[in-house]
Amino acid sequence: MAPTEPLDPAVAEVRLAVRRALAGIEPGRTVLVGLSGGADSLALTAAAAFEGPRLGLRVASVTVDHGLQTASAQVAESAARQAAALGIETRVVRVEVGDENGPEAAARAARYRALADAATDLAAGAVLLGHTLDDQAETVLLGLARGSGATSLQGMAPVSELAPGVALLRPLLDVRRATTLAACAAAGIEPWRDPHNADARFARVRVRQSVLPVLESELGPGIAAALARTAAQLREDAEAFDEMIDETIEDIVEHAEAGISVSAAALAANPAALRHRILRHVVAAEFGASLTRTQTLEVARLVTEWSGQGPIDLPGCRARRVGGRIEFTAS
Repeated sequence: MAPTEPLDPAVAEVRLAVRRALAGIEPGRTVLVGLSGGADSLALTAAAAFEGPRLGLRVASVTVDHGLQTASAQVAESAARQAAALGIETRVVRVEVGDENGPEAAARAARYRALADAATDLAAGAVLLGHTLDDQAETVLLGLARGSGATSLQGMAPVSELAPGVALLRPLLDVRRATTLAACAAAGIEPWRDPHNADARFARVRVRQSVLPVLESELGPGIAAALARTAAQLREDAEAFDEMIDETIEDIVEHAEAGISVSAAALAANPAALRHRILRHVVAAEFGASLTRTQTLEVARLVTEWSGQGPIDLPGCRARRVGGRIEFTAS
């Protein structure tokens, strides 16, 4: 008997990450892989095609064609053929991309809608995306540059909800982009190289090509991994805050005419970080709007520096102090 050829380390690392991500899914369910055709999603697809059946899972891939580049249909079909060669069901979905909030955000929104629809159509329990540790580091740096606060610096969650009953999993957040490239090479699959990933018009590309390399050069290696660790730690902190808010909010919030009100005394008794999170949570939950740091601090002044100032206009609502309560009403 011929000796068994050793498993390539990059393939082994990607498979292990996928195995851990799929371990909690009930056998018999379907899982979808969001397949763009790039190295990250191809390595993910190959690993899922190998690990899924061993865990009793049916694996399929969905390639979303945004129609934004020349020959995008051919790229999508090529990705689907490579997935089919791995022995899994494939489908290609063409979407229309608007321009709301810019082309990148619009394409992302269209892609996630298409993935959610495909998951619902196939009764899938989870959708897997190929974001890597490098993607996470870039996300954290972009959030830091925007001054978006801890929520943005948490980066991408390894597990979230795409649609009711459908988990969104990112198994490769601890895997480097170089590893997915090596895994594709070892498996003999040819990834598509998206020209947008080299287009310096995009902020993420500038971070990838210029900012991170300079940080690595000037501050030493390991910057990307350190940024990813920071994101994980901030997510842990956020989860703890969310639990505290859930426990606190039941006692201090009341429904008011055309809105909701919060006890000023109870808010004042909490640390500033928790007070601000409560205010943002109330506005987001009741009116579906997000407060900036400046807006949050202005509302907080109704609690800590009350001197009779008038109502504050906010996205989707208005805040004012009425006696001992901060009242939010629809604008």
